[in-house]
Amino acid sequence: MTLPFRRVAACLLLLAVCPVAASAEEGISYKVLSTPVLEAEQTIIGQPLAYPDGKAKVTAVIVTIPPGGETGWHEHAVPLFGYMLEGELTVDYGDKGTRTYRHGDALMEAMNWPHNGTNRTETPLRILAVYMGAVDLPNATSVPHP
Repeated sequence: MTLPFRRVAACLLLLAVCPVAASAEEGISYKVLSTPVLEAEQTIIGQPLAYPDGKAKVTAVIVTIPPGGETGWHEHAVPLFGYMLEGELTVDYGDKGTRTYRHGDALMEAMNWPHNGTNRTETPLRILAVYMGAVDLPNATSVPHP
C-alpha cells in the first residue's frame, strides 16, 4: 500500500466509525446537543433572582472543602450558580432550614441571606461556583452566626 492510499483508507475508516456533526439544515439544533443542568428564576430559598447594579463581572471558581470543613457564615449580594462536582455539602440557612447537596446537584444560592456550608463526610467535596456579580462588589461577605 502506498502512503497516500493508507491516508485515504484511514480517513474513510474514521468517517465510518466516528459520528459526524449534522448541520441545522438537517433538523438538529444546538439545544439537542446540550444537557440542561438548571433553569431558575429564584434562589434555593425562594427569592426572585436580582442582578446587582453596576458593570457586570462573572467569576467562576472551583471550591474545595476538606472533610469536616465549612465555609463559615456568609452571604452573597450577587446571584451564585453552584454545581456539585463531587462530594456532599450540607448548608444551614437558619430559619429557612438545612439542605444537603450531592454530586450532580445544581442550585441558585440564597442572596443576602446568612448561611454556612459544611462537609460532614470523610471525603473532600468540590463545587463549581459561578458568581454573576459586578465590578467592585464582593461575591461573598462573612457575617456573624445569626
